[in-house]
Order: sequence, then structure tokens, then C-alpha cells
Amino acid sequence: MAKVISIGNQSFESIRKDDCFYIDKTSFIKEWWENKDNVTLITRPRRFGKTLNMSMLECFFSNKYKDRGDLFEGLEIWNDEKYRKLQGTYPVIFLSFAKIKQNTYEGAVKQIKNELINLYNVFDYIMKSDLYNENERLQYKSVRVGMDDETAQEALNNLSHYLSRYYGKKVIILLDEYDTPMQEAYVNGYWEELVAFTRSFFNSTFKTNPYLERAIMTGITRVSKESIFSDLNNLEVVTTLSPKYTTAFGFTEKEVFNALDEQGLPDEKEIVKMWYDGFKFGEKSDIYNPWSIINYLDKKKIALYWAESSSNGLINSLVQKGSSYIKTMVENLIRGEKINVVIDEQIVFSELDYSEDAVWSLMLASGYLKVVSSEELNLIRESDNEYELALTNREILFMFRKMILRWFSPAKHETNEFIRALISGDIESMNEYMNDVALNTFSSFDSGKKKSNRKAPENFFHGFVLGLIVDQTENYIITSNRESGYGRYDIMLEPIDKTNEKLPGIVIEFKVINPRKENSLEETVAAALKQIEEKNYNAELVKRGVKEENIHHYGFAFRGKEVLIDGR
Repeated sequence: MAKVISIGNQSFESIRKDDCFYIDKTSFIKEWWENKDNVTLITRPRRFGKTLNMSMLECFFSNKYKDRGDLFEGLEIWNDEKYRKLQGTYPVIFLSFAKIKQNTYEGAVKQIKNELINLYNVFDYIMKSDLYNENERLQYKSVRVGMDDETAQEALNNLSHYLSRYYGKKVIILLDEYDTPMQEAYVNGYWEELVAFTRSFFNSTFKTNPYLERAIMTGITRVSKESIFSDLNNLEVVTTLSPKYTTAFGFTEKEVFNALDEQGLPDEKEIVKMWYDGFKFGEKSDIYNPWSIINYLDKKKIALYWAESSSNGLINSLVQKGSSYIKTMVENLIRGEKINVVIDEQIVFSELDYSEDAVWSLMLASGYLKVVSSEELNLIRESDNEYELALTNREILFMFRKMILRWFSPAKHETNEFIRALISGDIESMNEYMNDVALNTFSSFDSGKKKSNRKAPENFFHGFVLGLIVDQTENYIITSNRESGYGRYDIMLEPIDKTNEKLPGIVIEFKVINPRKENSLEETVAAALKQIEEKNYNAELVKRGVKEENIHHYGFAFRGKEVLIDGR
């Protein structure tokens, strides 16, 4: 019998106690412990199981869970007697910065202090012991509302001391989502202030802490060592490009396919792979994003689960406000092409406003891009790597299409009018809408005056039209740049209901005017329509059951900001 999918449950104890769906990641415990790294920072995209794995580590190591081996019975780690004896034997400090999303420096530090107060409240029972003198009890009580910054920065170091004396063992510290406050500080303009506070906090907690056995931090980005980790020479950093822990976060293809079989969905493997595969950690490819997978297993339909589980505000802002080069690169990605850029894994938030490399690095760390191949730039900058990148999967593609559509914020009514015109064949309304878009928005993109950018308008409108029609997935199967007949069409809409004559098949071809061959946009659009017919782009639609007479052809012709649409 298929197990219940518990959406959004990040408690290992709860999932195991209620026997909910769970993919065994306990091998991560052994891999981390046997690496013997003092302090480990692991970066993975959001909703990739970081918090659940940290909860699993707490349940395994914390003496709070002593004699709770039942949580691990039947899992891989429990097969090893050495680890059965290790379970529940350490004092563990577990805190999360996930809620530190304040608009001001004062608000952020206040929230961090609240998290520390909550921790101290959890362990206040140890102060009843005769192990501590009156000064130490007063010091413990100093972690309270209104404490100064210095007290907060030393709080975890002191708590480690108290716990190690009480239990006779050094402590394990787990810090989840360490970089959430850093991203908020960048967005809200208090980066430098928070860096100064955090640097001292991390130094006290992770470097000058003699009571620390091991520590793990997780986050999305690797914030540069120079900013907050400058004093930590004992830090092992594991990014998406590193060879460690490659299968500990996210689901492997084998795990996903087994889950589909278990949930009675064995025939959906191909479409699930197309939408949610594509992530690569180290040299391990075919990693699936777990948030989309568990939601698909629960709801049994394709949707933008991971892409729409966050506002993607930082990425949106960086691309929208970026140079025409960045916009052109994003357009190329949306068209299914690869880009070659330099990646620096150490994110320097203060450089994001002017460093194009930093933008791609953040997008890679965040999971929107995947590495296709890499090459060291030995001749130019020996410390940097140039990577060939692509959009991770179809879910990310659709997310970017919708993002572009939102940039121009067309009224929903106007968007619907364009879709209605496209489906009904109202050429006049389509031209009116597209020329308004070109006039009002295309100035923020390169209009293609340089020879090298001649196809910029074509690339832009290709992505923009895809964004407009993305909401039609209930009525159409939408494909782009695929083979049909004797060539590759630009966009094709295949009606899901082939018997509904009000939903025609649609083929769209985009062309920029070529002055050597054409004297007007009318000639260019005629060439686009002729290409659709001569290359027999209808073939794929007809093969899938669409009647020839119920297929619309549209040509889009461009000259700078001028657009002409015709159809037949």
C-alpha cells in the first residue's frame, strides 16, 4: 500500500512516527561523520531537503532522542552496529535562521537574539545542577530580551561550554538556512552592518569554541569567505559543484522511479523526468527536485510546484534590472540554448549590482541553471572556471517565461484578448497588441541595431509570446524549437482535445527582415509563412491527430521595434 505523502513536513521524527512517505537519506549521516570535518557548510537550492536532513541529524545524534532507535529501524544507517551505538549520544544545538527576514538591521538582529533566547529556554534545566557557580548562572540569564550584541555573539559558545560540562561530551551544532538573513540584508540595504555582526557570531561559535565536536551549516549560497567567514580556517565548504554528499539532498532518478511505482504511477516516468530532472551535484547528474516530486506524487498532475514555491524576487530583480547582455543571455536560455559564463562559487552580494558573473553564480547556486560542461580559464584567471550552462528543466523554463510576462505587466484582459485573437485568427488584434508591446517595452532591450544583435527582436518576442501562452497548458501542449517535417518550427500549440474545432493547432515562425533578400516586412512575413509550408511543419500535428484544415499558421516579422503578423 502506498504511503501517505506529508506535504511540507520537515520533521524527521513526525514523518517516521506516522510512517509517511520517506526516501532514505540516512547514508548521509555516515558519510558526514566519517569525513571528520570540523565545520561543514553545505549549499543546495531551496526546498531540497536541507531542513529535513538537519532534523534527521538531530534525531540521530541528540541525547534528547536517546533510545529512539525506532525512528531509524529499516533505514540504511541502522544496518551498522557502530552507528546503532552512536545514536542519541551527543548534546546537540539545533537552530534555524529561516525566519530571519526582517526589513531592517535592528529587526534582523532582534530576531536572531530571539532564536538564541529560545535555545537557552530549552536547556535551562541544566542550570539546576551544582556544576555551575553563581556567576555562570548570571551569565546564562544574560541571554534575554534586551541583551547587547556582544552577549548574543558569544551565546552559542557559552551554551556549548555549559552543555559539554553537564553531559561530559562536546556538542554538535546544526545551523539551518544560515544565509537567509544575508540575502534579506542585501535586498533591504543593511548588508555591511549584518556582516559585521555575523562575522563575530560565527567566529565565536565555530572557531574559538573548544567545546565543539562537529558542526554543519546549510544554506542556498556560499557567501564569500572574506565577508563573514574570514576567521574560519576550519570550514569545509560543499557546493553544488563539490564531490561530497551528491545524493544526500534531492532525489536520484532511481529513487523517483521507485516512488512512482509505489504510488501507482509507473507510466509517468518520462514526463516527470522532462519536468523535474536536470539538477547536477558534483559529478552526479539526474537529480530531481524533491518538492515538485512529492507534490506530483500527492496531486498526480504536472504543475510549477518548486518554481512557484517562492517569489524568486532576487533573481527576478537582478535579471530585469540587468544589462542588455544579461537579458539577451536569458532569452537564449529560454530558447533552449546554452550559455558560456565565468562562475565564482563565492557569492559576494555587494557585487551583484555590477558583476554579471555574480548573477550567473547566484542562479546556478539557486538551482535555476545546470552545468553542462566546464573548462578552467588557465590563461586568463587561473582561479576562475568557465562553465557551459542551461536552464535546469522544463519547470524552470516555464517559470522564466512567466517571469518575463510579468515584467511587462500587461493587463489580464489584454493578455486574454491576444490569446483569443491567436486562437480565432484575428490578425488585426494580434498586430495591434504586439506593436503596443514593442513600442512601450522593447526599448529596455537591445533593439538589434548592431549586426551581432540582429536577431535580438526575434529572440525577445519568441520568449515573450511563450510567456503569453504559458497559461494555455490546460488546452494545449506547447513546444518550442522542435523538429517537424523537414525543419525546426519556432512554436507549436497542439490542442489536447483534437475534436474541438474551436481549438486549432497553431504553428508560429519568427523572422527578422533580411535587407539583402526582402524590401519590406510584408515580404519577410510572407517568407516566414512560406517556410512553414515548405518545411511541412504541420507534419507533427497531423501525426498526432489534428486535422489539416484546423491548423493555423502565423508569421511574425521584425525590423527593430516594428512588428508585422500575418497568417493563413
